[in-house]
Amino acid sequence: MTAPASAAWPPAPIATERLVLRASEARDRPMFVALFSSEEVGAHKGGARPRAELEEAMPEVPGQRPGFFVVTAEDEMIGAVTLDRREDGSTELGYLFLPRVWGHGYAIEACAAALGWCADERPGEPVVVTIRTANTRSLRLAARLGFTEVKRFEEWGAEQWRGELSRQAPAG
Repeated sequence: MTAPASAAWPPAPIATERLVLRASEARDRPMFVALFSSEEVGAHKGGARPRAELEEAMPEVPGQRPGFFVVTAEDEMIGAVTLDRREDGSTELGYLFLPRVWGHGYAIEACAAALGWCADERPGEPVVVTIRTANTRSLRLAARLGFTEVKRFEEWGAEQWRGELSRQAPAG
């Protein structure tokens, strides 16, 4: 299967009821450092990175690539959603949110909006997600978004769950 051509990037910002998904900007850099150095976030992603290392290595405008959305609430970055193309022709959903906003429904709202963009811009392209099986909150989120399990495997020192999006299921 040939992957469709990439959509123009960055797209216009995507507004939901409470959030805006947009391209990364220089003002987001401190929040990226906070996100990737968070021990709570790192517990689900194979470990946090040292803040000093991130401050040194992170570009002035992080996350500038097709499929990378900064998620903002009240004009402040609270997380990121990614839709990365894989070698097998599918798109992989990823998301990270600051721990202080966990449990408020922002992840499902942002992921549903990003998946809507993906369905419009990459019609028919399979969408997958990979989650550590110990991350039960993310597994519940994936199910609510319409992902179903296709396999489990060991990687990065932990059991992983791979789900694929059923296009018949509503995201949200």
